[in-house]
Amino acid sequence: MQTYRVLLLAGDGIGPEIMAEAKKILDWMNAQGIARFETEEGLVGGAAYDAHGVAISEEDMDKALAADAVLFGAVGGPKWDDVPYDVRPEAGLLRLRKDLGLFANLRPAICYPALADASSLKRELVEGLDILIVRELTGGVYFGQPKEIVTLESGEKRAVDSQLYFEHEVERIARVAFDLARTRRNLVHSSDKKNVMKTGVLWDEVVRRVHAADYADVELQHILADNCAMQLVRQPKQFDVIVTDNLFGDILSDVAAMLTGSLGMLPSASLGAPDEATGKRKALYEPVHGSAPDIAGQGKANPIAMIASLAMMLRYSFDMGDWAEKVEQAIAEALAEGVATADIAREGSRIISTAEMGDLILNKLQALAG
Repeated sequence: MQTYRVLLLAGDGIGPEIMAEAKKILDWMNAQGIARFETEEGLVGGAAYDAHGVAISEEDMDKALAADAVLFGAVGGPKWDDVPYDVRPEAGLLRLRKDLGLFANLRPAICYPALADASSLKRELVEGLDILIVRELTGGVYFGQPKEIVTLESGEKRAVDSQLYFEHEVERIARVAFDLARTRRNLVHSSDKKNVMKTGVLWDEVVRRVHAADYADVELQHILADNCAMQLVRQPKQFDVIVTDNLFGDILSDVAAMLTGSLGMLPSASLGAPDEATGKRKALYEPVHGSAPDIAGQGKANPIAMIASLAMMLRYSFDMGDWAEKVEQAIAEALAEGVATADIAREGSRIISTAEMGDLILNKLQALAG
């Protein structure tokens, strides 16, 4: 049986609580002989700053580089609002993305039948929703230089963030989106702001070229990012795969999250380029929601996005798509019981704790496994 090395970085706030529920599933799969997962744990974010004075230590960074996959909780909170910018909790996640070369962020937005009424949109608009947002993750305005605040001779301050993209960065994310579309409904929307941004002009040009050369069988549509946000709220089921840059992907994926009922429902995968020798990709899996320090330690956190991120890990890192589907089905069956954590509760729901939701999903998975 192949052994998979997984680094668990729970982080801050509700991170340790939701990570514990994902770990239950890994431990059960180990005990059943379904797979062999060797797990290590490390610190990231505010927890790492408290222990080491940095957002992730060199030792834990080395563990991440050696792992087959990283499972990540959440970072940040008001406790660390005044720490230096370069060691803020979020810097740990940014370093992981950069050093692991995680350029492709996959954010599915799936509306489970039991949660259609929890969405901010009408049931008929979201029931059966299944969108995949493919976000470029290591370029764009979050990483472009110069990035600075300077004081001019007049005494006025000026801030600069640079939106920067290279041709190869756009090409590789476009290929990921087209490849994934071929496994789904064969439709890609490319979202940019080519009407006002030069990076958008390049984005559009490269996506069109890649499509014409190698993916003519996939339907390609182009949409401006602001219109895409509007259409996600107006008629979300028109979309299959949306490929976009770092900034717009950050915004559009949060819009898509609310279509599903809660940020607590949205997992993600961040993938690197395939290794030339092994074909394996560096990968990090994390829920899209934040650390929610206001409910940390109270058993109120929703672990579903964390467990769904684990399912993505099984699918994309370990070629265990059948088990990924079982985990996702277990989530759907648990929700069909009429239970919910507080963030997705609706009229008639029985509110249960983080651990109770994790236990219920594991019980459903055990039943599906026979």
